Amino acid sequence: MTKKALITGITGQDGSYLAEFLLSKGYEVYGMVRRTSTVRYERIEHIQNQLHIMQGDMGDLSSLISAISAVEPDEVYNLAAQSFVPTSWNQPVFTGEITGLGVTRLLEAIRTVNPAIRYYQASSSEMFGKVREVPQKETTPFYPRSPYGVAKVYGHWITVNYRESYDMFTCSGILFNHESPRRGMEFSTRKVTYHAAKIKLELADEIRIGNLESQRDWGYAGDYVRAMWLMLQQDTPDDYVIATGKTHSVERLLEAAFGHVGLNWRDYTVQDERFMRPAEVDLLVGDPSKAQRELGWQPTVGFEELIGMMVDSDLEKLRENPNLVI
Repeated sequence: MTKKALITGITGQDGSYLAEFLLSKGYEVYGMVRRTSTVRYERIEHIQNQLHIMQGDMGDLSSLISAISAVEPDEVYNLAAQSFVPTSWNQPVFTGEITGLGVTRLLEAIRTVNPAIRYYQASSSEMFGKVREVPQKETTPFYPRSPYGVAKVYGHWITVNYRESYDMFTCSGILFNHESPRRGMEFSTRKVTYHAAKIKLELADEIRIGNLESQRDWGYAGDYVRAMWLMLQQDTPDDYVIATGKTHSVERLLEAAFGHVGLNWRDYTVQDERFMRPAEVDLLVGDPSKAQRELGWQPTVGFEELIGMMVDSDLEKLRENPNLVI
């Protein structure tokens, strides 16, 4: 029997890589998108004819029940969220509704239609925030430092609650930062690689950025979606930290991106207070040993390779269209 999977947030970076991966495994893949006047399918247009796209809204329980009833999936991957941390301060209520309460609505829809469906929740390293220990693992206490982080903590614990209360197969992947050429321009990694490419092609002369000292555990999104799938193939549900176990500063990110095109980042970088967070998260680095031990998961793309891949992609796009604004 062909397995069926429903992905919320399928038009995002992770959704597109997960859809590709599941198709390669022979799944029938359904993607849920929210009804808007303009829906962007750039990340999945190369596989769109292999997907089933349907409408649904994380703010509306009835639409979620309808979507799950129509698809009858074996697995549901919840990647939908208001996922940009700085925006969560400007839109804290919306972030809570979608990133937090939306998880409850989706879990309740699954419980109503078929509680045997296996469920993956996209948790986040931002839940650790003001870290209590280094590196962070599954048992590290949460101390979120943004409305996004707070909403993700709610989504994480309600997923645990449904597992324990209703004996449902619900897993959370506590994913540390994962990037790719499909990352949105609002994220620091893509902003840096895009500007490195643009400056190399003499289409710009500076990049404005916030805190250079922040440190993150950056991995490749294509590796991380494989971990999502592995979690739902286990005999018992559990939660896992997915990370590389290595950390790099924003300064190191700039050095890697600009160095890839033979430039000195210091000649083009301007620190700008506008890009500082109200409450900063200084050091995030994950301990992936449980995922390595129990799932057999390992990252395959290193930091330098990842940043080079992203810079090369942006160079190609800008050469094709020098006026491109991503």
